[in-house]
Amino acid sequence: NNRMNKSFFPRSVSVSVSVGVSNGPSGICLSYLLSGYKPYLDTATVHPNPILYSKLQETKHLPITEQDLEYLSEGLEGRSRNPVAVLFDTLLHPNADFGYEFPPVLQWRRDKQQHIPHLVLGRATPGGAWHAMEGSMLTISLGIWMELPGVNYRDLTNGKRRDVTSDRATPEEISSYYRNYVKLKGLQKNFADNTYVTSVQKLCRVESLNSGGGGALWEVRGYQQVQNDTHVPFSLFAENVVLATGASDSPVRLGVEGEDLPFVFHSISDLGVAVSRRKLDMNSDPVLIVGAGLCAADAVLCVCNSNIRVLHVFRKNVDDSDLIFKQLPKTLYPEYHKVYNMMCSQTHTNVAPSSASNRPQPVSIASSVLFPDYTSFPEHCVVSLQSDMKCLLQGNNSLKAFKISMALVLIGTNPNLFFLKGQGQYLGQDPTKPVSCKQNPIDIHPYTFECTKEPGLFAMGPLVGDNFVRFLKGGALGIASCLLKRLKKKGKLISNGEFRLTS
Repeated sequence: NNRMNKSFFPRSVSVSVSVGVSNGPSGICLSYLLSGYKPYLDTATVHPNPILYSKLQETKHLPITEQDLEYLSEGLEGRSRNPVAVLFDTLLHPNADFGYEFPPVLQWRRDKQQHIPHLVLGRATPGGAWHAMEGSMLTISLGIWMELPGVNYRDLTNGKRRDVTSDRATPEEISSYYRNYVKLKGLQKNFADNTYVTSVQKLCRVESLNSGGGGALWEVRGYQQVQNDTHVPFSLFAENVVLATGASDSPVRLGVEGEDLPFVFHSISDLGVAVSRRKLDMNSDPVLIVGAGLCAADAVLCVCNSNIRVLHVFRKNVDDSDLIFKQLPKTLYPEYHKVYNMMCSQTHTNVAPSSASNRPQPVSIASSVLFPDYTSFPEHCVVSLQSDMKCLLQGNNSLKAFKISMALVLIGTNPNLFFLKGQGQYLGQDPTKPVSCKQNPIDIHPYTFECTKEPGLFAMGPLVGDNFVRFLKGGALGIASCLLKRLKKKGKLISNGEFRLTS
């Protein structure tokens, strides 16, 4: 593998280049659209939305990337706040939210003359965070919703079917699908794996090499890990940079006393390790799980299935309409509804536990307790964690202490934009707070995904509030469409321009 002994990077400035930071599904989908693959209306299909369908027919000779995305998105509704994400989703999966499986109304044609040279930088092989997840869990999304344009997910996974949840997939299947997708579509040359970006900064206006006029350039610095663990530094120059780093970098912290004690963890994989090494068993003190999202639910299932006692603490009321369980159909997500049922029915009461055991007493409204060693604490928060392995919980009008064997804080993750000035905080909708996927996404133009505060810098995926693969593909459509239109305007659409590789 001679190439990897050198570095993969050019040293020369190249004006029409875009650099994508991160190689998860966002970066892969964007690379597909920048590599000359173009979506056209497939005239053999009919979209179930008659208004959208008639708009698509008006300009069916043009690829969607050259059409007016604002006009096409108008009036569409879906589970993303980004209109282009809803548009692309309904073109790829018409009426999916109503349980239908209509075929996509798009057909893809490749025009190599429309290739925009780009590089996708990622810490591992293409697939991003999907490589790091627990192998046996099912994804929250249907397998087909995880698919990327132009390659049928079922074809690549041999159409395996399991049971009623069979259309959901394991992370292993998904990460293998993403790796194979990059090969099948011939995108490998656009991907630089094992790369770590350490800084992204805008240079003042400079004379671009290939153009008469000046234009701002971005400098992207970092290193690539090659064989023998050598770190080869690189610096790249690009007119456009796309942030697609996802949200899994920094766990949100409680900010309470004792959170840094050695028995407190912030990742479900730490729980997996403790269970597999048999550090926890049915005789252990309970595991404390904090959070009411899907990660916390996965942790509850993992602990309960291993017959380990669990105390499940969360701030919300069980009837809160914002709870994710309220948005998941029961037939597809039976295990999450099982957790939600326990959250509602196996709550801790203020009845004093028998003095010896220090076991919380679950009160079950359901006819039978689903996992007898599970107790939920709705509308509670952790006050402190103490070195003698005790946790102090605050309820509406009570303070309770429990001895625990491990604490798992799963209350969300935030992106880590350390490579941008001021950690990228100035890009958020509220620049006085750190960027967060739910509370404070990056502020973008809704149809181009360009940062409102920083021309030439784009963001997609969880950074702009799209946490599901199903919707983050919209960012790729918006960005590719914007870059293609701009280059066409400048009369600089590419004759198969490629990066030069130098040692």
